[in-house]
Amino acid sequence: MIFIKHPHDLRDHDVTDEALYRQRRQFLKSLGGFALLGAGGIPLLANAAGEDEPTPYEDITTYNNFIELGQGKQAPALRADKLRTSPWTVTVDGECEKPGKLLLEDILKQNPTEERIYRLRCVEGWSMVVPWLGFPLAGLLKRFEPTSKAKYVRFESLYDPEQMPGQKSRAYDWPYVEGLRIDEAMHPLTLMATGLYGKNLPGQCGAPLRLVVPWKYGYKSAKSIVRISFVEELPTTLWMATVPDEYGFYANVNPQVSHPRWSQRKERRIGEFRKRDTQMFNGYAEQVASLYSGMDLQENF
Repeated sequence: MIFIKHPHDLRDHDVTDEALYRQRRQFLKSLGGFALLGAGGIPLLANAAGEDEPTPYEDITTYNNFIELGQGKQAPALRADKLRTSPWTVTVDGECEKPGKLLLEDILKQNPTEERIYRLRCVEGWSMVVPWLGFPLAGLLKRFEPTSKAKYVRFESLYDPEQMPGQKSRAYDWPYVEGLRIDEAMHPLTLMATGLYGKNLPGQCGAPLRLVVPWKYGYKSAKSIVRISFVEELPTTLWMATVPDEYGFYANVNPQVSHPRWSQRKERRIGEFRKRDTQMFNGYAEQVASLYSGMDLQENF
């Protein structure tokens, strides 16, 4: 499941057809219990028992949260053609020894991509299973040599109201800002995504570069990232600034902590009518629970 080609090298006939992709999944399931691992023993599949079938590409790309492109789940796909993703530059600065700017092409050359199938759980209660194409964020961050003062990593998304009409709204303090504690950012599961289903990442899904932190609610996964900063103080994110009593900094998936307007005990997978029980840390507790040892996860929501 390691891709040799970079996403920007893929042509339409290179892309795995979804039907063939599902046949491959069915074959793996027929082997019984399995654990498919990537580099360093990181699980590439969301569920080793094969219960989590990838959500269809059509659903992944037409049901999105991307307020920069508009409110509502269908608006981002309708407006994504406005987003220009080439050329694309990412600035890395702050508490690091080697700040600088990188073209997306250079990032992709230096960070080989691989496929990881992760659950995505959004705070509104819906979920997907996405076959992401990307690379571990840690590899990118380490090349800039963060100093001992770097306690957090701040992510900033593109601000351009002409490309992103949702940014004309005065309801938010733009640009979109998110953040992680540095050990969260360096965790092997934290992914910088460049594609899905073997294709380039569509605009409505956060092209060309988005964060994926599978044990957190979806709003932590900043899209269309143009700046990454190592900072000493906890960054104020867009949602914390807008509605701090509803959207906390950590945003760990936790069925025991309700959103002020709804319970988080259940979720609905896109394409299904039944509801599922929400899993602690979105099912990744074995890998990430130790990051929060001794913390009050009710207070640090």
